[in-house]
Amino acid sequence: MASSRLFRNFPAISYVVLIYGFIFLPVVVLVLFSFQDSRIPIPPFDGPSLKWYGAILDDRRMMDALFNSVTVGLLSSMVSVVLGFLAAYSLARLNIPGARFFQGLLIAPLTVSYLIIAMGLLITFTELGIPKSLLTVGIGHVVINMPLCFAILYSQMGEHQANVERAARDLGAHDLQVMLLVSVPMLWPALFASFVLSVTFSWDEFIIAFMVSRFDVTLPVEIWSMLRSGLNPKTNAVGSLVFMVSFVVVLLLDVLISRTRRL
Repeated sequence: MASSRLFRNFPAISYVVLIYGFIFLPVVVLVLFSFQDSRIPIPPFDGPSLKWYGAILDDRRMMDALFNSVTVGLLSSMVSVVLGFLAAYSLARLNIPGARFFQGLLIAPLTVSYLIIAMGLLITFTELGIPKSLLTVGIGHVVINMPLCFAILYSQMGEHQANVERAARDLGAHDLQVMLLVSVPMLWPALFASFVLSVTFSWDEFIIAFMVSRFDVTLPVEIWSMLRSGLNPKTNAVGSLVFMVSFVVVLLLDVLISRTRRL
C-alpha cells in the first residue's frame, strides 16, 4: 500500500523536488565554492578550505561595509518600527477623518519598485543639498520598511486589545501609560517580527544603497564592486555569509510566530 501511494504521489513529489532544486541549487553552488581552495571558483571542486573566509576578515573595506550594513540595518529598522507603530496606533485607535486614505497612502510604497523609490530619493536629496552618505541610505531603508511595519502592526490591533486598553484607562492610566505599558507588551511579537523583517530587507537591499551612497557603502554594494572584476572565491564566501545571516533571522522569526500561534 505504501508503494502504491508513493507511485500515485510520484508526479507531485517530483514537482516539489524540481521546484526546490531550482530555488536552492544556486545557493548550494555558492556555498560549496566558497570553500574552494583555488582562486577560480569553477569545477572541479578543490577543497574544502576556509582561507577565503579568512581573507574576508582581513579585508578592511569588506569589514567596514559589513559594519555599515549592520549599523544601517539596526538603526533604520528601529526607526521604521517606531514610526510604523505610531502610525498604526493613531489610525487604529483615533477617529481621524480620512483614515482609509492615510492607510492606503502609508502602504503605497510597498507597491512601488525600489528603483523608482531610489531615483525619487536621489532627486530629493540633490534638490535639498543633502550629500550622499549612510544617513541617506538609512532614510531610504526607512521609506521602504516603515510601510511594512505599519501593515504588520495595524493588522494586529484588534478589538480585544482595544478592550484591554479601555479597561486600563478606566483604572486610571493615562494615554502614554496605556500605549507603553499595555499596547506595546501586547504587540511585542508583531513588533519583533516587524523589526526582524526590516533588518532582513535592509541587510540585502542594493538599489537604494547603491544610488544614495558615496564613499561609505553597505555590504551589497561592496559585493557588487568585487563582482565587477570577475569571479572570486571571496565573493562566494561573503555571499554565503549574507545568505546564512538572512536564513538564521528568518528562521528565528518563523519560530517566534509558531510559538505565538500556539499561545
